[in-house]
Amino acid sequence: MMQQPREADAAIRRPSIWELAWPSITTNLLFSIIGVVSIKVVAELGPSAAAAVTVGNQIFFTLQAVMMAVSAGTTALVARAWGAKDTDEAVRVTFTSLAVGMALGLVLAVPFMVFAEPIASSFGLGPEATRQAGDFIFWLSAFNVTFAVNFIMSAALRAAGDARTPMWIGVGTNLVSLAGLYVFVFGHFGMPALGVKGAAVANGLAFALAGLTFLGLWGFGALRLSFRPSEWRGAFDGARIRRLIHIGYPAALEQGVFRLGFFIFLGIIGHYYGTAAFAAYGIGVNILSLCFVVGFGFSVAGSTLVGQALGADAQEEAMGSGWRALRLAMGSMTVVGIAIILAAEPIAAFMIDDPEVIAYTVSFVYILGAVQPLMAIEFALGGALRGAGDTRFPLKATMAGLLGMRCLLAVIFAALGLSVEWIYAALVGDYALKGWMLTRRFRSGRWRNLQMTSTSAA
Repeated sequence: MMQQPREADAAIRRPSIWELAWPSITTNLLFSIIGVVSIKVVAELGPSAAAAVTVGNQIFFTLQAVMMAVSAGTTALVARAWGAKDTDEAVRVTFTSLAVGMALGLVLAVPFMVFAEPIASSFGLGPEATRQAGDFIFWLSAFNVTFAVNFIMSAALRAAGDARTPMWIGVGTNLVSLAGLYVFVFGHFGMPALGVKGAAVANGLAFALAGLTFLGLWGFGALRLSFRPSEWRGAFDGARIRRLIHIGYPAALEQGVFRLGFFIFLGIIGHYYGTAAFAAYGIGVNILSLCFVVGFGFSVAGSTLVGQALGADAQEEAMGSGWRALRLAMGSMTVVGIAIILAAEPIAAFMIDDPEVIAYTVSFVYILGAVQPLMAIEFALGGALRGAGDTRFPLKATMAGLLGMRCLLAVIFAALGLSVEWIYAALVGDYALKGWMLTRRFRSGRWRNLQMTSTSAA
């Protein structure tokens, strides 16, 4: 039989969309700003250093894809258990996720540390940039287990309706990272000047401190998802681990497909249209990253609320939460997109002093800014489906949209000799197809019948 909820659990309340969205938006906006600052700081060491950090961050994003797979399963299972007021199961899932995530983090860290420089050399950089990139990859990989702790604990807390604690710890992480950049990159307060290596150490130490803070607060019972040592033994149930992996691995594959499609698309731009068009794409994406940060916040909110509602067997509420997340995401991202479109030229001129790149960047911002309502569908309904444990369909949508539509259209347009604006416009086909597929899937309601019963049932 389903475990009876404790008296303290009777007060569990599902938060609103905004309660979950704004802390996530704030957290990721801060991380985006710190990313820009990191590149700016390291760029003072020269082009090789900037290229090395860019390569190192690409490797970090690859490692993040694996952690996202585990955290996708964490979100779905914790949210279901929390919605069912089975907080013991939520704690057991968190234990399981931490163990799996930390084990994967360690397994992945070893080869990236041992083969750091050969991995860096695959990007075709010069000798100095390759050496620096190898150093960056080595030291960032050394902290991979702490990244896993941050991913899993943040996902578990948000799934339990607490998005503020990850936000405040994220604020602290950013401040420590900034201080570390100042101290380790250039060598202050008696510390040696480590250059690019120092940037990796600064980020790694910041995440390590954040991970220890999460675990400390959890151990002392200061979190909504309380630490219960008695649940540790029951956490390593084979069925629960299989469910976690079953839900999570499509999210990892989705990230892999995204990286592949991104590589192909950029390769087409670079090969057929040159450096200016390539640079404009990168600058345009950074300019519009504010929209993506907003979308991610509603993705987190939709994922949590749909999962909690399904756990409480409130299927209509789950459906309503997904549609509300979509409306708010679409409205917010459209407003931000319009504002960026209106200011596209001065923002592009601020980012780079090159008339050709500025012109291409403005064209790209116009195109991608105009499709923000379609991108909102991917964020909101994609998140809602993942919260329900339906991680396979977003994978299918990404494969169809990114590989089957964007990259295919880009190849066709390039072969026809069309201008680069047509290549940028292939994004419209990508997000239109994904939006159509995700909307149909969510409206069908099939995701409501996925079986993710807790181990405390039956």
